[in-house]
Amino acid sequence: MAENGEEKLLAVARHIARTLGQSDDTMADDILQIFSNFDGRFSREKLTDLDDPRPSAPLQISLKSLDRHISQYVASDHPIWADSADSTAFLDSIDELVATIREWTSVAAADKSVAACLVRADELLQQSMFRLEDEFRSLMERGAESFELSDFTGNLSFDSDDDGDDDEEGVIGNGEEHHQIPVAPPISEYDIVIDALPSGTINDLNEIAKRMVTAGFGKECSHVYSSCRREFLEESMSRLGLQKLSIDEVHKMPWQEVEEQIERWVKAANLALRILFPSERRLCDRVYFGLSSAADLSFMEVCRGSSIQLLNFADAIAIGSRSPERLFKVLDVFETLRDLMPEFELVFSDQYCLMLRNEAVTIWKRLGEAIRGIFMELENLIRRDPAKAAVPGGGLHPITRYVMNYLRAACRSRQTLEQIFEKDSSSSLSVQMSWIMELLQSNLEVKSKIYRDPALCSIFMMNNGRYIVQKVNDSELGSLLGDDWIRKHNAKIRQYHSNYQKSSWNKILGILKVENSSSSAPNAAATARSMKEKLKLFNLSFDEICKTQTPWAVFDEQFREELKTSVTKILLPAYGNFIGKFQNIPEMGKQPDRVIKYGVEGIEARINELFQGNGSPAGGGRK
Repeated sequence: MAENGEEKLLAVARHIARTLGQSDDTMADDILQIFSNFDGRFSREKLTDLDDPRPSAPLQISLKSLDRHISQYVASDHPIWADSADSTAFLDSIDELVATIREWTSVAAADKSVAACLVRADELLQQSMFRLEDEFRSLMERGAESFELSDFTGNLSFDSDDDGDDDEEGVIGNGEEHHQIPVAPPISEYDIVIDALPSGTINDLNEIAKRMVTAGFGKECSHVYSSCRREFLEESMSRLGLQKLSIDEVHKMPWQEVEEQIERWVKAANLALRILFPSERRLCDRVYFGLSSAADLSFMEVCRGSSIQLLNFADAIAIGSRSPERLFKVLDVFETLRDLMPEFELVFSDQYCLMLRNEAVTIWKRLGEAIRGIFMELENLIRRDPAKAAVPGGGLHPITRYVMNYLRAACRSRQTLEQIFEKDSSSSLSVQMSWIMELLQSNLEVKSKIYRDPALCSIFMMNNGRYIVQKVNDSELGSLLGDDWIRKHNAKIRQYHSNYQKSSWNKILGILKVENSSSSAPNAAATARSMKEKLKLFNLSFDEICKTQTPWAVFDEQFREELKTSVTKILLPAYGNFIGKFQNIPEMGKQPDRVIKYGVEGIEARINELFQGNGSPAGGGRK
């Protein structure tokens, strides 16, 4: 009896459905839905499969209902996600549509009516995806409105002039949850995470992303996401002072402007790789939670433009002019990129970012090549420095001061330079430095030939040699060149000193030599005349030397005193001995001092007046 009653009940329901279907499809769908909700026995299949022999009949009824529900959301002028009930219903309908398409796809090949229904289903799914895409974009934009970019860039700028407003709040967090925190002073550490979207918005975006990826619209979803986030990144980089410059534009800029751009680039690169990009990676992973491939694609599209902007600038520096004065800023770029390579490897670890990782490594190596090229240009500069005008007084030559201060400053980046020269190079940094010093020494020897006076030539070489050794001893150059190099160079300075004494004072010392003579009257008179002539010749020679060498330059005070002391030690004993003998000759009469121009103290005083030049090349004092 129960089974018979159920059959009668179903028959009545089918009759009602069939009658309504002849007049109003929408009303029929509504009644079928009411029956189905009222009692599971009144399912669409039971109400239709017995009266409609077509296999596509249940599919058609399902699609009609889904079309009606989905179309009302697709056509709505109001944001669906403004009401959580609407967004839930819309997503449920999409889920049912996707499930229906999957369920019937295997039947479509054998039944044309099913295939025709699935074409309509695909069209409905596409319309749904278009609306989801719009909702996704709207959520991204509304969520971003709650984030003040000016707060973020003000905090991240190292030299921001804007102290901000005490009442103003930023949206910077370092935890999983979104936080509103007061604007902080400029950062000194890179432990900040940017929560650019509220957590609720991120959850909504994740729900949409899952449907779009499942339906095969992952690329469209990534495109919408990346276009919104790219704008944030580009604005952040702009506010950090980084301009969008082509390689050609960088090469045409005056070097002073390029230096300023490099300083901005170093800051922007650190902030991008340590804060901006990791924050974007985190946001992508949250929006596309459970959808790793879509997350990787979206992240690459978001960060690719800003990454290429950073890398292109570094590349412009790497392939630009290799003038020696550019070394230190190029080192800044090299060291920054080197220190950020772990961040590149970590943040851009997925398959889509392989090109960016490889490009970063390539440009980093290219910067190393540029630095080696700059040292080659320094070598050429030394070789080409002309031996034209002599430095007055044999003082310090500009090329010596330039090269030694240059190398001394370069050695502050010794570890970096050692890394550059020991990798992909045929020589170490110490060999490179030794070679430059050899070139400088050869260049100075050529320049010393300009001086016609051999003594002044020796003074010139002593001045420059002494300066070189001092700069080596008080910098990393000392350990690079080694003690043996320093000993050899000091030996050269001593040789120049010996050459100076020989060329300046050996002749005058020869004048003061007195030969032993007999005490006979004729010989004594001859000796007296000879010594008197020698004394006159000495006075002339000594005055000439003092007149000539007083304006000569010895830049180092200690060395100047050492040089004068050495002259005193060889000259005063010989002169004192000569004068003593001269005064004891009877034939000189009672007043031998009348022909003696200098006493020993007078000679010493004149020697102390030597080397009064300022010891510097034209245009400035010693440094």
